[in-house]
Amino acid sequence: MVDVRHEATAVFAADATARLTGIPGVAAVTAGPGVTNTLTALKNAQMAQSPVVLLGGAAPTALRGRGALQDMDQMALLRSVVKWSAAARRVRDLAPMLHTAFEQAQSGVPGPVFVECPIDLLYAEPVVRNLYGAQSGGRSLAGRLLQAYLRWHVNRLFAGVPANPVQAPRPIAPALPSAERVAAAAAALQKAQRPVILIGSQALRTPNQAADLAGALTAIGAPVYLSGMARGLLGRDHALHLRHKRREALKEADLVLLAGVPCDFRLDYGNQISRRARFISVNRSRDELARNRRPEIGIQADPGVFLRQLAAHKFDGERWTPWLAQLQARDRERNAEIAVQAETPTASINPLHLCREINAALGPESIIVADGGDFVATASYIVQPPGPLTWLDPGPFGTLGVGAGFALAAKLCRPAAEVWLLYGDGAAGFSLMEFDTLVRHQAPVIAVIGNDGGWTQIAREQVEMLHSDVATVLAQTDYHRVVEGLGAVGLRLDDPELAAETLAQARQVAATRPVLVNALLGKTDFRKGSISM
Repeated sequence: MVDVRHEATAVFAADATARLTGIPGVAAVTAGPGVTNTLTALKNAQMAQSPVVLLGGAAPTALRGRGALQDMDQMALLRSVVKWSAAARRVRDLAPMLHTAFEQAQSGVPGPVFVECPIDLLYAEPVVRNLYGAQSGGRSLAGRLLQAYLRWHVNRLFAGVPANPVQAPRPIAPALPSAERVAAAAAALQKAQRPVILIGSQALRTPNQAADLAGALTAIGAPVYLSGMARGLLGRDHALHLRHKRREALKEADLVLLAGVPCDFRLDYGNQISRRARFISVNRSRDELARNRRPEIGIQADPGVFLRQLAAHKFDGERWTPWLAQLQARDRERNAEIAVQAETPTASINPLHLCREINAALGPESIIVADGGDFVATASYIVQPPGPLTWLDPGPFGTLGVGAGFALAAKLCRPAAEVWLLYGDGAAGFSLMEFDTLVRHQAPVIAVIGNDGGWTQIAREQVEMLHSDVATVLAQTDYHRVVEGLGAVGLRLDDPELAAETLAQARQVAATRPVLVNALLGKTDFRKGSISM
């Protein structure tokens, strides 16, 4: 049991737990405002397809609609952000609903579910009878009738509870692709001259099979781009893994295979894929399979299973060597450009320089949590996850505020890992108070705030288009002093020459205590024109 300072953090932590372990994460929150505070985090889990079970309190069953504390129609409110929901009305409902909730969260397209638990189902029967006034008799006829009704109501609440309601959970098997569809995809890939495979988070829904998936991609031998939770799948230096100029590669490819990636804004709604290319898509979701762009070969199945089965077919990776070499050359060229840009002097610290120092400081077991806009997007070009399941970002909903919950879950799920939380200074405002939680639960993470004193991702376009920086300016606040007040260690960094030394100091501190590096950044035009819609 891990108690946090805000309900959204509880759901974010449950979301990250599910991603890292493959087991549904569970969050429990109080009724009313506690439930409403989870909405953004639930929608984030829904968009990221994370199996999360939310347990929400509710007003006593006999007082619903009578003005009870925190009473509201929670079921109607959450219907659009969960894939399944149920409200318990008797004690005997609770165990079966929980079993169903866990199955629903994991089956098909994973996602969040909600179980509403009225408060009078959560206490022992004598306590509930006392709460409903079982000892008061009532003198008038109306009073006696009311007491009779309440006794009947409590009897009904506790009736029929089985002696042992706990059952063994049923295993949830992923959707399997047909052998014919796998063979068709294999035949198309074997004929391709310039294939590209793009892999998304869905392929990592079974974390314990990540090594097998990496082996399958090596056996196939085609160039690979990784996104979302798939980042880091092939390690840092795998020859097949490309990181830059993806748009150009997709335009030039004669076959594109999307494994758990929809054609949404990240692929310009499918327009990044050449119309002349053969297009194969594998996705758990029927909706996402053909969204915006219908594939020539569409396979509704688990992408990880599909890729492992695809690798059983024989491929001659040597025939793709010239194509792969072309893409690798582009990667080297882009890395060289970034290295030059990182050396450009700015006020305080060049963010590209800081990201390169962070990348150099990462160990083989490091986990990176990304929570921010401009600074984190810059880091995504430079900071390389060291291995499978070592990168956590919000997902396609683009939510700010996931940082503390994700980092907390990462450290508790993998205590030996060094957890790096990369914050934008805007995003830090959503969850900085949770450093109190990190201290109390002895979860020593390393946070780095890219503090450029603004909502820079917004300002880049707004200032140029509207000629005003209104509502995009923040103070370069002493965030390191804030976390010191919460029991953590704070470090200020404003000299680029001290970046490596300060990060090394943070790593030493994080052996025992949470630490935050408040890095004061200068401005660059690295991400100019990067607006997404």
